[in-house]
Amino acid sequence: MKYQSQKVAYWFFATCMLLLGLQLIYGFIMAFAHVGLDVLHPWIPFNVARATHTNLLIVWMLTGFMGAAYFIIPDECERPIYWPRLAYVQLIALVVVSVTAVIGFHFGWWEGRKFLEIPRPLDYLVVVDVLLFVANIGMTIWKAPKMTTTSIVLFFGLLMAAVLYLPGMIPTDHQTHDSFWRWWVVHLWVEGVWELIMGGILAYLLIRLTGVDRELVEKWLYVIVGFTFLSGILGTGHHYYFIGTPSYWLWIGGIFSALEPLAFLGMAIYGVALAKKGGRNHPNRIALFWTVGCCVMAFVGAGLLGAAHTLPQVNLYTHGTLVTAMHAHMAFWGAYAMLILAIISYAMPILTGRKLFDTPSASYAFWSTNIGMVAMTVAFGVAGVAQVYLERRAGMEFLDVQRELQVHFIGLILAATLFTSGVIAFIYNFIRYGWPVGEVEESHSSGAAVASPAE
Repeated sequence: MKYQSQKVAYWFFATCMLLLGLQLIYGFIMAFAHVGLDVLHPWIPFNVARATHTNLLIVWMLTGFMGAAYFIIPDECERPIYWPRLAYVQLIALVVVSVTAVIGFHFGWWEGRKFLEIPRPLDYLVVVDVLLFVANIGMTIWKAPKMTTTSIVLFFGLLMAAVLYLPGMIPTDHQTHDSFWRWWVVHLWVEGVWELIMGGILAYLLIRLTGVDRELVEKWLYVIVGFTFLSGILGTGHHYYFIGTPSYWLWIGGIFSALEPLAFLGMAIYGVALAKKGGRNHPNRIALFWTVGCCVMAFVGAGLLGAAHTLPQVNLYTHGTLVTAMHAHMAFWGAYAMLILAIISYAMPILTGRKLFDTPSASYAFWSTNIGMVAMTVAFGVAGVAQVYLERRAGMEFLDVQRELQVHFIGLILAATLFTSGVIAFIYNFIRYGWPVGEVEESHSSGAAVASPAE
């Protein structure tokens, strides 16, 4: 690695692995509840398991993005992290807030707003924590001898993620107003600024793994960022269809939601074409698999499956059903989870000095998680279509429909078991890498201590 301070990324990645494992546990609790095996209900009701499952997803992905930034920005800008000790403090604070929130869910301390359940006092602490992170990354870039397009796009994606958390804190006692602002956070994160973060990390990985010229990679990055903002921002309208907002959102949401897959199609073409053009046999093939796989699976999950049920005429029936779960699982996995696993796979040999990327456990982790996720998506899709017909067309009662869907969740549990075995293999490989004791390049080690006042 170039700088000693990059080692802080390891601890963010380790936290990712822990939170991902915990998220899967709560996923299984919900899956077994769907087949009638809800033995933990007295202690962990379904609504608690769901809130914990989704919030752990958000936290481990944010943690992964932060770790990626702490690894990538120094490498891109050719200077160490400006306040390395602050990065450790910020990670500890984030973990404390997250643990407090999860424990609070189990004791009924929450706001009850889907995806934004954490109590208001913890909201303020999250804002402070993210601002500390943005300040640290911003100062690192500001004081750097050079700036690259990749680092700037990554920084502004992270900055806007912090800014767009604030609308979710606007106080209101009106359900429609609350939903309106809540989707500013949820949608404009995952289908807006997180795509900037995705583009920045993908550009970095493709430059390093394929050897393609930086100018070519970053030119494509500009195009994808343009498509992202054009479609993603007004695509928020597909969340406003049936919540009491004006009818013009049906047109806006429908048209721009249909355009959103173009950004992901561009991402898929971008990744595959650059990987082929590079033609360089990088030794860390598994990191390249995760990177290109991210581009393809994001297009399938976030692009195609998202567009399939966001047209108003379709969403009228699929809204709030398992069809949404089908889209969400594949979209989050393809666009963001695989991206974080890609940067971890690339960074760990550099951080630890151990080249364990070309191992059976690493290959098994890639293939079993992706096959398992595809199977889970199919199970959710079949269950969702059946739910739409029985509940929305045939008029059956909700709980009667849930009993009819139990057989599909048996298939889901089997698919999730395969998926989880792959995650366990990835975590096993992560642990095998050991501690971040990789050597710092001599050409940068002397300058690192001088350049960073907190080093």
